Amino acid sequence: MKWRIASVAFLLGSLCTGLSWLSLQPVLIRLLELGRRLAAPGSPDAEVLAQVRGFLPLALGLDLVALTLLAYAVLYLTVGRPLRSAEHMVEQLGRLEWDPHLSPTQGGPLLSRMQRALQRLAEALREEQALTRSQVESLREANTRLARAQTELVTSERLATVGRLAAGVAHEVGNPLAGILGYLSLVRMKAPTPELKDYVERIDQEVQRIDRIVRGLLDLGRPETASPGPVDVSSVVETCVRLVRAAPELAGVTVDLALEPGVVARAEAGPLSQILINLLLNAAQAMGGKGSVRVVARLEGGEARVVVRDQGPGIPPEVMPRLFEPFFTTKGRQGTGLGLAVSLRLVQVMGGRLGAENLPEGGACFTVSLPAVGVEAGGVTSRS
Repeated sequence: MKWRIASVAFLLGSLCTGLSWLSLQPVLIRLLELGRRLAAPGSPDAEVLAQVRGFLPLALGLDLVALTLLAYAVLYLTVGRPLRSAEHMVEQLGRLEWDPHLSPTQGGPLLSRMQRALQRLAEALREEQALTRSQVESLREANTRLARAQTELVTSERLATVGRLAAGVAHEVGNPLAGILGYLSLVRMKAPTPELKDYVERIDQEVQRIDRIVRGLLDLGRPETASPGPVDVSSVVETCVRLVRAAPELAGVTVDLALEPGVVARAEAGPLSQILINLLLNAAQAMGGKGSVRVVARLEGGEARVVVRDQGPGIPPEVMPRLFEPFFTTKGRQGTGLGLAVSLRLVQVMGGRLGAENLPEGGACFTVSLPAVGVEAGGVTSRS
């Protein structure tokens, strides 16, 4: 840009110098001729006249330089700098970027109007960008909520299907199982050899596993009718911990309690106990029967929350999406895949939520959220 302005300024300076020389040339020639005639050869006047003739080319050169610099300054201030500023604005618009601190440089009327128009366009684009980012963020959040709702809907539909299936076959399967268990008890007492007793024990374990599955199906098929009332969450947690301490899975596990007094939830004590016992057993099994489980009960955001944290390996990413899916288990033949599915069903019936996540320091965290009834003042109690 500067070289172009300099070239134009040199052309203008040359043009102005040429025009000046053409306009003054007749007068200068006449004056020089008149001086030559009046001055005698070898006189001081003749020497001055000779110096004047020799200075004319230098004067023309200085005139050319002065006019070129003047033209350059005028063109740069009136055209170059405003165009450069407009170029910066156009480049920023091309990158969809705009510097609010960049103020337009005043040039001529046309350039000033162009700069003001570009500035208004840039401000409009900036507002549109902000609006677009806000809309994209809203769409992203809505998509996340929609995906979560779709997952919950699919899970609920799957549970409803399993429940309808359970309602049709659970009772019919349960009665023969009870008879089989009774006959196995008689066979065990009359078995003549240890080998036969071992076979009977194995059959009995498999039949009891079938019985647990049937009971889980009955829980999934339980009608969505509940009569929740005020339940002291801390008391239910303490009762559940006392019940599971005798289980072999918790023989080497320490259970730490951090229970806020006055945490009252709108729930049912029986289903809530079933959920907590299942979470405690799962946490102990995830740690291999060794480690520490921390249970926290608190009020948060108008909800009564029970948090069960373990020190196990955590939940693998490929398992997390199927964690509450019926019949999905990572325990092999030791699990039925119905514990968490039933727990989720029971929590939803009581109007609450059951969530799972991995902890940054390691281990898994399950949170039971139920509607809170009231808040009572008090501190935090801890037991081990």
